Amino acid sequence: MGFKMGIVGLPNVGKSTLFNALTRTAAAQAANFPFCTIEPNVGDVAVPDARLDKLAAIAQSKQIIPTRMTFVDIAGLVKGASKGEGLGNQFLANIREVDAIAHVLRCFEDGDVTHVEGRVDPVADAETIETELMLADMESIEKRLQNIVRKVRGGDKEAVQQERLMKAAMAALENGQPARSVEVDDEDRKAWKGLQLLTTKPILYVCNVDEGSAAEGNAFSAKVAEMAAEQGAASVVISAQIEEEISQLDPDEAEMFLEEMGLAEAGLDRLIRAGYELLHLETYFTVGPKEARAWTIRAGTTAPKAAGVIHGDFEKGFIRAETIAYDDFVSLGGEQAAKEAGKMRAEGKAYIVKDGDVLHFLFNT
Repeated sequence: MGFKMGIVGLPNVGKSTLFNALTRTAAAQAANFPFCTIEPNVGDVAVPDARLDKLAAIAQSKQIIPTRMTFVDIAGLVKGASKGEGLGNQFLANIREVDAIAHVLRCFEDGDVTHVEGRVDPVADAETIETELMLADMESIEKRLQNIVRKVRGGDKEAVQQERLMKAAMAALENGQPARSVEVDDEDRKAWKGLQLLTTKPILYVCNVDEGSAAEGNAFSAKVAEMAAEQGAASVVISAQIEEEISQLDPDEAEMFLEEMGLAEAGLDRLIRAGYELLHLETYFTVGPKEARAWTIRAGTTAPKAAGVIHGDFEKGFIRAETIAYDDFVSLGGEQAAKEAGKMRAEGKAYIVKDGDVLHFLFNT
């Protein structure tokens, strides 16, 4: 599985420019006016992982299949979106469908690009969006609490649980805190997720800076980093303009361009890595002469569940997982050498798959 990240922000902060760069397309119309993105644009991108290339080279795999990540470019929110301003209801509905939010903040001065509020203040912009999401959640909770009154009175266990969780969320929201600030017990997690509250989505703040600030950031992005740290959220610095230029180059040219700009890697790589950390995702590999392939799982996934990502039958009939750590596979020169060195392990149903594991599943059909 990959994951779906929604790109949100006020109009004219660089969302569509970033989306175009990330997906290597011009599918999203980047224009200097609000609401140029009316329908959410969806793009699948390959997740870059140098480990996969190394494994493929060792195994002489004919095909390399990276795992994928989905970006959704959601039209610019404005103040009043929770009440339907600027087509807000439609945009809020799109946010409900993503796993995480990449909140793009304008961290650059440019007199040619209009700011919807008439000033550059990324922290205030973040608060505007967060407020709209919180107001939308409060409205949603109020309606749902009214709808389950009868079931609660009748002692329906599911309704009682939902009421308790919604009231906990409402208390946080009324106190000016997003729903993700609520601590949820393991037995409540499924019901909590089912509430589909906007402010439970993990947030990654994307600081869109000018080209000159791409390597080190600037005063604007420093304020965002401070805000993110206070919230326990993450932030990355990216120049959407640079990323769009890189997306038009071939790999060798892109590498030279990055060196000239003083950048160790493309912003896409940083963004995906931050997204993985945000959602506690990991990668395991299957490697052979036909193909080398990367698979995404959540941290803490057991071997049978990891097998199920490939096919449900693998999970149902799981027997064991033949496992080689990535470092052992590479240092020893492949599966056979690792096996001869005693580095291939047979792991059972309780095994927690580790990031970078090279796996081969045995199962009953």
